Amino acid sequence: MNFDLQDLSGTFSTFDIIVSLSLSFVLSAVIGWVYRYTHKNVSYSQSYVQTLVMVGMIISLIMLVVGSNIARAFALVGALSVVRFRNAIKETRDVGFIFLVMAIGMTTGTRFYILAVAATVAICLVLLIMNKFNWFKLDVQRQVVKVQVPPEPGFEALVEDVLIEFCAEFELVSTESVRAGALNELYYTAQLRKGKKASELIAALSAVNTGQRVTVLTGYDQTDI
Repeated sequence: MNFDLQDLSGTFSTFDIIVSLSLSFVLSAVIGWVYRYTHKNVSYSQSYVQTLVMVGMIISLIMLVVGSNIARAFALVGALSVVRFRNAIKETRDVGFIFLVMAIGMTTGTRFYILAVAATVAICLVLLIMNKFNWFKLDVQRQVVKVQVPPEPGFEALVEDVLIEFCAEFELVSTESVRAGALNELYYTAQLRKGKKASELIAALSAVNTGQRVTVLTGYDQTDI
């Protein structure tokens, strides 16, 4: 009995399967390690990195199955369209890594092996260089200031007097009523003056808002909030 996959599929051989899946695994794992090495925030997820490797291999398998058959391509699109992903992507760079492993899976699945290796090396090298030299970093660090004040008029002016003293610039983002109207919650984006500390700002605001809650988030663009 002949079990040669070439006879069954007519589009790929056993060697193609081994090379495509193995290469997609190795290259996706390299991308996963680069992601882990260059990750700086607090939202690192081991399952996400493992998913990157799995997605690369799955896409490679899909491309082997599809080959140049249009009917299979439409059938797979219809089957995959029912899948719904509920988990939100916390960082935009995570989306880039997903597209990267998908591209690697496509290239290995269509047997462009040299292109897959070259693309992985080139893109990972760019990522490492950007991480090493901290490209596109914004040196100005901003804060989110959240202050609860009584609803009586005049407290917002007192808060802004403190912000003028401690901040080079600030902007009121929103005002919200909390505790059934017993307090107003003011949200500001601000940039502290040189030499000023967030703890000093909190102490000054606490002195004018009758001891209500004051929160200062520093570097909020890199924090899960």
